[in-house]
Amino acid sequence: MPDLRLLLQDTPKKRALLLGNEAIARGILEVGIGVVTTYPGTPASEIADSISEIAAEAGVYMEYSINEMVAVEIAAAAANCGVRSLSAMKHVGLNVAADALMTLAYMGVKGGCTIVTADDPECYSSQNEQDNRFYALLANLPCLEPSNAQEAKDMTVSAVEISEKLELPVLLRTTTRVSHTRGPVTYGKLAKPNLKGEFVRDIKRMNLVPANSRPMHTVLLRKVEKAKEISEASPYNTVVRESKGGKFGVISASAAFNYAMEAIDMLSLDAGVLKLGMTHPLPENLIGAFLRKHKKIVVVEELEPYLEMQVKAIAKDYAPNVKIYGKIGKLYFPRDGELSTRAVMIGLAKVTGRKLPINFEEIDEKYAEVLKDLPRRPPILCAGCPHRASFYVIRKATDGKAIYPNDIGCYALGFAPPLSIGDGFLCMGSSVSMAQGINKVTGRDTIGIIGDSTFFHAAIPGLINAVYNNHKITLAVLDNQTTAMTGHQPHPGTGVTGMGVPTEKVLIEKVAEGCGVKYVKVVDPFKVKEATAVLKEALQHPGPSVVVFRSPCALMVVRDRRRKSAKIMVCKITEECTNCMACIKLLGCPALVLVDGKASINEALCIGCGLCASVCPYQAIKCEEVS
Repeated sequence: MPDLRLLLQDTPKKRALLLGNEAIARGILEVGIGVVTTYPGTPASEIADSISEIAAEAGVYMEYSINEMVAVEIAAAAANCGVRSLSAMKHVGLNVAADALMTLAYMGVKGGCTIVTADDPECYSSQNEQDNRFYALLANLPCLEPSNAQEAKDMTVSAVEISEKLELPVLLRTTTRVSHTRGPVTYGKLAKPNLKGEFVRDIKRMNLVPANSRPMHTVLLRKVEKAKEISEASPYNTVVRESKGGKFGVISASAAFNYAMEAIDMLSLDAGVLKLGMTHPLPENLIGAFLRKHKKIVVVEELEPYLEMQVKAIAKDYAPNVKIYGKIGKLYFPRDGELSTRAVMIGLAKVTGRKLPINFEEIDEKYAEVLKDLPRRPPILCAGCPHRASFYVIRKATDGKAIYPNDIGCYALGFAPPLSIGDGFLCMGSSVSMAQGINKVTGRDTIGIIGDSTFFHAAIPGLINAVYNNHKITLAVLDNQTTAMTGHQPHPGTGVTGMGVPTEKVLIEKVAEGCGVKYVKVVDPFKVKEATAVLKEALQHPGPSVVVFRSPCALMVVRDRRRKSAKIMVCKITEECTNCMACIKLLGCPALVLVDGKASINEALCIGCGLCASVCPYQAIKCEEVS
């Protein structure tokens, strides 16, 4: 991990190698944003994580909010007091914040307010591939799309400037490939953040009852017209290459632009290229002029044909005879997954009739041949992960016969054999509500499985609903005392804020009791016998019950031991082993391996949690401390 203090250097024209997300963090510092909020989610996490590391020194207030809606509402409130703010989240997080965002467009802002949405083509770390450019269209908000790290920084600055000019929040939409690719970034000058705001009462603008909302909608539409003027003049919307013959033109944006440029060069194609960086509202006149210069237009974009639909609408008025190719009608580029230079080359070759310079079929055959000998590496719970112990307890207590709606986090991996605990999830917090619906119509034992950070994020309304309607479900909260999957960010149960300041711990069990749950117990999942007995008891409770499985993330355990130079636990298989394979078959821990056909423990991976020792029917595994 780079030294994030380098982001604080006030050295204009210095060049640094930054992640796209780190570049956004630098942009935050250069434009003087005072309030940064987030709920962590890949691929957006590093934006706020970077600021969190340096917030106190930079004079920025940063917080890990309980969810994305709260994060946006706090940022919006700060901006309406004249303080520049930014809220960052992954694409599905904007669904959570959408209720606030749609009305914030009517209300507007007084200080710059940027909403970063990081989309995830290819579902690298997400449950869907939604295209959040449509949120800009739906909410009538300006949208900027960087294609590299430099633009990620520059557009963060520009987003604030546009926001203050229009008095509207601005969407900054990235994708995984932009967020997580390192690139050279030239620094600008740092700006001192302002954290001192002033609230000025403005009843008609701020209280959006219907009588006020109707005229504010008209105001919003006028602002969009001004945004169109900004888009026409934007340096991010520009023709980067002219066509000599005028036969082919390419319109592209975001990461897809990079693939398009490479593909055009590899095909030796004479094509004009219009690069769009402000993708809502689109520069109609600029696009219209570009269309008139070419006979055929190819729109290269990831996911939905967002640009293509609007380009075709513009073409009707400006160049009705131009032919436009993309994803509508005949599919020249896929609508699912992220693009690649290869995919764009194939699409362009189909449109232009160019011969591909590479034999992709031959490459695929060679790749398939190599792939046969490579072991599969699906995601797996870490060695010593307390969730593995929790899943083992849940299976043992129910004999695998219950239904287990799970949720989003590391524990989503519990569905894989041999644990096989996890029967589906929709979104953050859905396990609680899905458990109620499943139990109501099946009458079977149903255990909703959720993590600690996700519990605070989205479980509480569902839990109150279970109490109110007396749903007989059990909620298993797997509390590893951190937001593990996205990078060990703090949450209300950790006792520390995003500024690194100690704070009151919010205990999950107390929250559950406050919601009205009568049966609430906390167990250590590694104490298998006791935890199993508690869970069985919870399942017999006539109403909703909550069992908190509390044990720290294995990575935190290892890290703390190293910091303290403490003794470590090591587990070994003794001569009493009968090679029954129960440890491997029941747990699937990556530290349990086969060596010459016999069960063995990889000491480099084992952290000595002792779970395997507790499941061994012959007590053939011993764990002890070593220096």
